[in-house]
Amino acid sequence: MKIVALFLLLVEYVFGGHPMHHASHQTPKWYSHGKSDEYIKKVRSATGQDYLDRFTEQYNKIHNTSNGYFSQDGVPYHSVETLMVEAPDYGHETTSEAFSYYIWLEAANIYVSGSVDGFNTAWDLNEKYLIPTTTWQPTDTSYNPESPAEYAPEEDSPADYPVPISTNVQVGVDPLADELATAYGNGNSIQQFYATHWLLDVDNIYGFGEKESGNANDRNVFINTFQRGPNESVWRTIPQPEWETFKYGDSQCGFLDLFIDDPNGCSQQWRYTGAPDADSRSIQATYWAIQYAQSSGSDISSSTSRAQKLGDFLRYSMWDKYFKTIPCYSENCPATSWSDSWNSTFYLISWYYAWGGNIGSYDWSWRIGASHIHQGYQNIMTAYAILNQAELNSKTSSGLDQWKTVEDRNLEFWQWLQTAEGAIAGGATNSWDGDYSNPAQDGITGYFYEMPYVEAPVYHCPPSNNWFGMQVWPMERLAEYYYVSKDSFARSILKNWITWVLSLSTQIINGNDFQVPSTLNWQGQPDNWTGTYTGNPNLHVTIIDWSQDAGVASELAHTLTFWAAAEGDDNAQTLAKNILDMLYLHVDDVGVSIPEARQDYIGNEYGDGFWESAYVPQGWGPGTYPNGDTITYGDQFIDIRSWYTNDPMWPYVQECKANNTAPVFTYHRMWAQAAFAIANADYGRLFPN
Repeated sequence: MKIVALFLLLVEYVFGGHPMHHASHQTPKWYSHGKSDEYIKKVRSATGQDYLDRFTEQYNKIHNTSNGYFSQDGVPYHSVETLMVEAPDYGHETTSEAFSYYIWLEAANIYVSGSVDGFNTAWDLNEKYLIPTTTWQPTDTSYNPESPAEYAPEEDSPADYPVPISTNVQVGVDPLADELATAYGNGNSIQQFYATHWLLDVDNIYGFGEKESGNANDRNVFINTFQRGPNESVWRTIPQPEWETFKYGDSQCGFLDLFIDDPNGCSQQWRYTGAPDADSRSIQATYWAIQYAQSSGSDISSSTSRAQKLGDFLRYSMWDKYFKTIPCYSENCPATSWSDSWNSTFYLISWYYAWGGNIGSYDWSWRIGASHIHQGYQNIMTAYAILNQAELNSKTSSGLDQWKTVEDRNLEFWQWLQTAEGAIAGGATNSWDGDYSNPAQDGITGYFYEMPYVEAPVYHCPPSNNWFGMQVWPMERLAEYYYVSKDSFARSILKNWITWVLSLSTQIINGNDFQVPSTLNWQGQPDNWTGTYTGNPNLHVTIIDWSQDAGVASELAHTLTFWAAAEGDDNAQTLAKNILDMLYLHVDDVGVSIPEARQDYIGNEYGDGFWESAYVPQGWGPGTYPNGDTITYGDQFIDIRSWYTNDPMWPYVQECKANNTAPVFTYHRMWAQAAFAIANADYGRLFPN
């Protein structure tokens, strides 16, 4: 049986969250809001109800059809603007992250307006468009948990691909499959792996169509990009359909042989990748929706049941990619058997999980977790919600026990990674260098439950933890958790982080405007984890530059708001209020609008932007895209996306390239605009006076 698990290096970050983009998102100057002193005074005198009103104002802008946040099918775009390259390589694609913020926006609206209609609609659309139906995963019932997938190593560079499948490396057993089959299937198997696929070609710009129909009128098509190692920036990706019948790409293997070298040849197949960070955010948001809906007696049971199911399948993100034992310092380390099958779970959320199977004459399917764990992906609020909210309790036999350990392990993980200053460093892995190498050979001395420290888990181009957004995302979840749980362990971690941020207050608020840290630099390693925090005297962070990122600033204010509400911290509350007020000075008819320089579009230290090599292997193909673009050795990013040359902003990018000046864009990203609205709603809710 041929079970091919493609190396799916998912980047669920969307802007703001992007390792591929954030290092070039350095605002070169302050972009003045241009407001009068009288107007500024009015904004800064806002009280609790004013922030709820600002939520409603922003909510209505997002839902104003003339503003362009949603497709004709109601799918939230990654951004209103089309010329946009971050993790999605086009603004009118969407991600599970955008959908999770959409769900969160609608949850907040239940509190403000009392209506649950938008929340239920968001979940309806999330399930309809991002969760593949049984017809899109037709052979999932053939999955064998004793043989989850065949092994292929992860290499450093796109130039190292395709990689060979190795049948000599043992793969462990999957202990979760039977639990899910009992809870959601027929006792032996499930017909539908229930998770969101991370990337959707909403307007079918590539033209693949549904199931490679090639129908230009199709919409909402599953695609993927990243698959070739930690140095495959978005500019080096070769997008492909997630339903492959070899109609496009090359004639023999479609796109498969760009990534995997299989001695048995290629088989037509379907495959999807879940973004656990996004799925956990949707569950987090649903927890709050339940609290708000209870007071009005409104029915959101159809939505909560989906969140409950999503949480059970989210557990796949907590297992080693190939169900190897933890720790594993060699490809020949033990693979788990049924007697020790739980030795392959970290009790932490890893970077992705993926599943797939064949389209053809005989049935096979596969599932994998991921071996790399980023601090920014952890969501302790989701663990709390699943453990404490009856509607979200796991239906699987060991689910609640696992999530309880997750809750504890998550706090340990963040504390292990906390620098002397208070910031949270990168993460850990069970597969050093992507092939289970021995980390000691590279001088690693810091370990967490015997897993080695990684400064930039998964992505190095740019480094995945150098963006300040990877601080505010997880710490906002921790702040919510502390607010509802009053957990003293959580408080100690969060207090150190908040103290660091408050020490930056005079740099964050400058007169009547704001800035937030953008790029961070890390030095040293955490101490080996023994269960006691040492203060990590050899692990440090410095701030390299600052930006006026609306999404990051909103999430920073959101974090400060929950901490201030839990602690009665006037300084934190004041900084949260000031950030929200300063952001409000930058609103326009579409949302929060702050120009940003995109040096990466024309070339920076990480590549040549639109003119970067796509790393098509020499001798491969040639292949084709539906529009006739040829895929061949020497192609650049723009060569396999010629449709970009028809974008109204393309001549401007060309002009900037010719003049060697960074193009400046004003973007309205769904996640950032929703984050601003949600932060205002929670500030108004928690500080009504």
